[in-house]
Amino acid sequence: MPEPTDLLEIDVQDVEYLRHGSTALLARLYLPRGRPPLALLAELHGGAWCRGDRLDEDGLNRALARQGIGVAAFDFRQPPEAGYPASLLDIHCAIRWLKTQAPRLGARPEQVGVMGLSSGAHQAMLVAMRPHDPRYAALPLPGGENADARVACAILCWPVIDPLGRYHHAQALRASGQPYPAGIDRVIPDHERYWPSEESMDEASPLRALERAEPVELPPVLYLQGTADLMHPVAHLERFVQAYRDAGGELTLAWYAGEDAGFVNKRPDAPATAQAIADIVQFVRGRLATSGAPGAHESARRDAAR
Repeated sequence: MPEPTDLLEIDVQDVEYLRHGSTALLARLYLPRGRPPLALLAELHGGAWCRGDRLDEDGLNRALARQGIGVAAFDFRQPPEAGYPASLLDIHCAIRWLKTQAPRLGARPEQVGVMGLSSGAHQAMLVAMRPHDPRYAALPLPGGENADARVACAILCWPVIDPLGRYHHAQALRASGQPYPAGIDRVIPDHERYWPSEESMDEASPLRALERAEPVELPPVLYLQGTADLMHPVAHLERFVQAYRDAGGELTLAWYAGEDAGFVNKRPDAPATAQAIADIVQFVRGRLATSGAPGAHESARRDAAR
């Protein structure tokens, strides 16, 4: 990876990618200046499906662009405007849109991956596994009728990989009466605002889809999590990693000692944040920057001890 003195200048701009009536949904593009990007990532913010916007991960997205990776950070519908599956329709359209824009941005459609954080990572993985699901693919894309939502890789930053399991986990923590992360009191009502029912949380769980042996796409995955993260249960991570690999998928697992959920934003100058950025850059370069073909490279799995 480049030394700090080799970091690139970047250009940042907002563009409309989708419109619902009079409401425009925007993408913020982060692109290296004066050179083609190594690859393009569709970035999906977190916020328990109910909060946040395309500006949330500005620091991370700028850091990736400075190392040559183009990023498109997307807004999508959230409660109270709409719950599940509306955001998945927008995200599916966003990925198709980015693939149609890739040649104009100096990349190829097959060099488009997806990256999400927390609930955004849940949605990133769900669309990556179900790119042909007619429920998610329902929005037309003028000029992109032949584009699909298949991605070359998925980068999951502390995902809510099992929404139903996390909902029950949060309820149990709150009922215990013991100290628990402050975020628990926010995410329980957020679950209830976004999801129509527990059945929908189950249906849209990437973990449970694998354990049900659903036929899904399995792009290469980079899964990042801090060892002090109590918002995203380790048991769900371990089940997902095992199920993904058992299904034939390539998954690289990266742990960050002592770090909590969202450490990249909370501690931008921490060594763990620099390491996470380096891990993402290395993963993208290995999967997208050369052939751009899903699964073209063997995994260099980084299962550091917790």
